[in-house]
Order: sequence, then structure tokens, then C-alpha cells
Amino acid sequence: MIRIVPAAVAVAAVLAFAPAALAQTAPAEAGQAATGETPGPSEAQFEARAEAFGVRMQAMATEMQSAVAGAGGDAAKQDADLDAIEARYQAYADTFATELSAFVSAQAEAAPEEERAGMTAGIAGALPQIRAIPATVRSQVEQAAATAAAAPTGTPDTTP
Repeated sequence: MIRIVPAAVAVAAVLAFAPAALAQTAPAEAGQAATGETPGPSEAQFEARAEAFGVRMQAMATEMQSAVAGAGGDAAKQDADLDAIEARYQAYADTFATELSAFVSAQAEAAPEEERAGMTAGIAGALPQIRAIPATVRSQVEQAAATAAAAPTGTPDTTP
């Protein structure tokens, strides 16, 4: 089974850069409420979103694996099915990347100056990885299918 490690690593890395800023979320949200601004998600809310994103990307991997198996070796059908799955899930990856960027940006604004550079660098590295998850998983699924198809089946013929 394909595991969605890049998303979890990217999200964990970005959130790791923001601990001090995340501790300041409540006061910042209180100030926003007083000014009439809509507060952003809390750390716990965003972690729940990240977890849901990971579950969705794992479902995509499973769906892609099923599509490859269902194509029965028909390359055109496999490509068409994988194209549709990748396109459908790409929207989720793009949306999550946008939400993560907004979340970290809001946290960086409240963070001490010396932490902002690390947060900015972390998010800059994570966003392309997150947006690339559908294509990366597709590549992994296709590679696993090709490896399985190339593997010898049955027992080797050892008769002289």
C-alpha cells in the first residue's frame, strides 16, 4: 500500500516552525474578534484539517491502486482513469496548500521576528511538496504496478 508520507512530513515540518506563534493564537484571535475580523483556525483545528487531508490522500492512493488493477493491463484505460483521479484530488491538494499557507502566514505575523524566517522557509519548502502529492502518488502507483508486472510469476523452471 502506498503511504502518504510527504504530506505528513511537510505539515509536521511547517507546524514545528510555529510553536511559539501557535501559543499566541488565542490572544491574536481575541484581538481579531474585538476588531470584528474573523479569526483563523486554531492549531487544533488546523491539525484536524491536516489529518483529514492525509486521510483523503490515502483514499486517493487506494483509488489509484484499484484503477490500475481494474484496467487489467489496458494502458489507455489505466491512464484515463488515473488522469481523472489525479485531477479530482489535485483540487484538494491545492486547497490544502492554500489553507496551510494562510495559516502559517497568520501565525508568522504573530511570531517573534527571529522565528519568522524559519516559518517562511518551512512553508516555502512544504507547499510544492503538498501540491505535488497527487502526481507523486500516481507515479508511485504506476511504478509499483510496472514492477509487479515485470516480476516473474510461478516457480522457476529448473529442469535441465
